[in-house]
Amino acid sequence: MTETSAIVILIAAILTNNILLTNFLGMCSFVACSGQIRTAVGLGTAVTFVLTMTTMINYAIYHLLLVPAGLVHLQFIVFIAVIAAFVQFVEMFVERFSPKLYFALGIFLPLITVNCAILGASLFMVIRGYNFAQAVGFGFGAGVGWALAIILMAGLRQKMNYSDIPEPFRGVPVTMIVTCVLAMAFMGFAGMVSIQ
Repeated sequence: MTETSAIVILIAAILTNNILLTNFLGMCSFVACSGQIRTAVGLGTAVTFVLTMTTMINYAIYHLLLVPAGLVHLQFIVFIAVIAAFVQFVEMFVERFSPKLYFALGIFLPLITVNCAILGASLFMVIRGYNFAQAVGFGFGAGVGWALAIILMAGLRQKMNYSDIPEPFRGVPVTMIVTCVLAMAFMGFAGMVSIQ
């Protein structure tokens, strides 16, 4: 059996195994912040950065500290602490260099800490037994896939603002329906490449 390359894992994480549209992880900030393209791009970039960096750091901590010390049972606490520290860094960076984006994201920027997609990527890395390059490819691909999904949704929601949508379907209901359609569209890539 050949080992899956990091590039294949990256492509699969973006298209066929999109963490948002396949596993439905990270839905709360996806629904709440997909109203404007600018906000979606900012949040997507922040999530991609945090996902990539925390996956790398959590890989190193897990394999160099937790496994040798027999402390694997602490992985949830350690992973969440690393994620929280990185989100604080990103929050300070965005506040300093892009105050408009900082205020546009509002409460959802610090809520990246509890975005289950970020913790899910670190846990998938451990469960699937990825090596370092595969873990980085998966973390970056999952972030890009999440960002792609939220930017697509933001574009569609801006178009829907000018559509005649029946009153009961406005807002979250139509967002969830469009998310399902997006998920089915991404299922079209399923024959291309897949990761387990």
